[in-house]
Amino acid sequence: MGAQIAVSLLKISMVLFGVLSLAGLLTWAERKQSALMQDRIGANRASIFGFRLLGLFHPIADALKVITKEDFVPDGGSRFLHHLAPFLTLFFALLAFAAIPFGPTVTMFGVEGPLQAVDLDIGLIFIFAVLSLAVYGVTLGGWVSRSQYALLGGLRASAQMISYEIALGASVLGVVMVHSTLNLSRIVEGQGGLLLGFLPNWGIFVQPLGFVLFLTAAVAESKRGPFDLPEGESEIVGYFTEFSGMKWGMFMMTDFVETVLAAALSVTLFFGGWQFPYLQAGGFVFPWGAEIGMPAWLVVAVQVATFGVKVCLMCWFLLLVRWTLPRFRYDQLMRLGWLGLLPLSLVNIFLTGAVILLL
Repeated sequence: MGAQIAVSLLKISMVLFGVLSLAGLLTWAERKQSALMQDRIGANRASIFGFRLLGLFHPIADALKVITKEDFVPDGGSRFLHHLAPFLTLFFALLAFAAIPFGPTVTMFGVEGPLQAVDLDIGLIFIFAVLSLAVYGVTLGGWVSRSQYALLGGLRASAQMISYEIALGASVLGVVMVHSTLNLSRIVEGQGGLLLGFLPNWGIFVQPLGFVLFLTAAVAESKRGPFDLPEGESEIVGYFTEFSGMKWGMFMMTDFVETVLAAALSVTLFFGGWQFPYLQAGGFVFPWGAEIGMPAWLVVAVQVATFGVKVCLMCWFLLLVRWTLPRFRYDQLMRLGWLGLLPLSLVNIFLTGAVILLL
């Protein structure tokens, strides 16, 4: 029992450290990537003993800034609810990572299990259920600000998140039908074979339409550009305007944590998760018959690193979308969700069912 608790705490620590570290680095990556796309230098002023390291000290400076800022609560607002709103959004965003596997099944301190904080048979449903609770923090943040404009931003965020959750859930049903499970570890293991004898059996090749629909809905669910209507500076006041210090920082951190979550889910469902092409438990086995043996620990290390690299590449792509596409109008946003993504998700479900029946 003690070993199981120790292993669980170790896995949880690994997940939290990885997610929070990557989310912090994304604050730097977004500024540098947008600067390069716009022919600018970007963040590079923060330094330690004269060393700037391409602006990598800016996340540290940002953290010190928000921690030391004055905590402000609007007149007539509830201090407890004002503290609770950003906590709820960040808490549920981090909680969703509990069901995402970042490595294969291993034995640690005599306890065998996948590299995953919690191995749930209904892991996919757990993630969607947790994400649906994050809307309470956003709505509460707009309401407790005692500002009609902030409330409008919170209502926009609520309507957007609720609308796109339906398309988000429907877009992954094709993957669930193919693998006949809601357990994310088994879904990743199911992508370990070969398709047509040489292609990795990844969801991107089996469910290409589902991937496009999922990625679009996931970006809208995270309220990131081009779906950043709840905080559209040129239209309304965002739901977090009346927050300062670390409470504002938690709202901002939630955006980047949700970006990492969207990338991790995309990799898990459509890019083989921790699977490396042609890498099996004993080493590399290529379609033309060649084999390269590897020790078990090295195979696990390569697979965990593979998952991390895939997530980073997907985060880079999401930032690329953020600084490439212009913001939608709100009517365009709702029309895309209800009249675009949802019908196409249903079509994908029927097509997947027909192919499974025929095969």
